[in-house]
Amino acid sequence: MNSFYGREHASPEIISLYEDMLHVWQADTCAPRMRAQWSPDNPTLGQCSITAFIAQDLFGGDVYGIPLGDGTFHCFNIIDGSVIDLTSEQFGNKVLDYNDRTEQLREVHLSKPVKRQRYELLKRRLEEYRSGR
Repeated sequence: MNSFYGREHASPEIISLYEDMLHVWQADTCAPRMRAQWSPDNPTLGQCSITAFIAQDLFGGDVYGIPLGDGTFHCFNIIDGSVIDLTSEQFGNKVLDYNDRTEQLREVHLSKPVKRQRYELLKRRLEEYRSGR
């Protein structure tokens, strides 16, 4: 685990965010429907939307989602015109089609209490981790 889709276009600050997230993603920030499969070996699993909105907080850009075929979406960022998917590793070697995308709105995602709590927990952990370095 040391790469993500779009890394070659990412600024050093985005790469630093990814590296810091490796220390703060946990089972309790994973999407509840995927929590039983979460492990430290696959820390990005179920972290996509909350991570994408934190990246948007820090770097601007837009959050998009691609359909996964089971009625859910995988979220990622477009920052300065480049696709940045900090949680792409959860799919292993599967290649995602980032062109089949729909904008994802913060107001919709974070209106769900459980997702808002996970977002706030992850954001707080990230801030605590960064202040302790």
